[in-house]
Amino acid sequence: MRFVDEVAGIVAAWSKERPDLDSSPMLVLSRVSRLARRLDLERRKAFADHGLEPWEFDVLSSLRRAGSASGLTPGALMAELLVSSGTMTNRIDRLESKGLVSRSPSPQDRRVVLVTLTEPGRTRVDGALASLLACEEAILAPLDEEARDRLADLLTPLLLPFEAPVCEKGRGRAAE
Repeated sequence: MRFVDEVAGIVAAWSKERPDLDSSPMLVLSRVSRLARRLDLERRKAFADHGLEPWEFDVLSSLRRAGSASGLTPGALMAELLVSSGTMTNRIDRLESKGLVSRSPSPQDRRVVLVTLTEPGRTRVDGALASLLACEEAILAPLDEEARDRLADLLTPLLLPFEAPVCEKGRGRAAE
């Protein structure tokens, strides 16, 4: 018997071997899991084409999305990326050594350090984003706009329980 995809075959096999269990959740979640793994590989390729690791893209894109030339504090980056202060310091150090970000004191309070994108950092993150979106567009090509909207609407309530609440006052997500 031929199945639409591997997941359908796996679910059919489980249904035969364990008819006492409802294996239907696998029809959705195993497909989501397989797509997530594929997307992760494609994202890594898109970032590597621009000399970036996924964590580098995450930091640079957080700064780019902030849209402000004044930058973000390391604490704001930590909250958005859900990493420890030690991890954030290490990441900023490494990006700074590559010339992709810079640190400077805040003009309002010199005790506060701001992290900003350099021009090479902006160029890299912009290029990586364009590559990522082209890749994601190719993955979604079998779906028309209406199907994409429906899929997004269907996936959102599944994801919401796992999302950290958005901070009221600051940028990013509250630390858990």
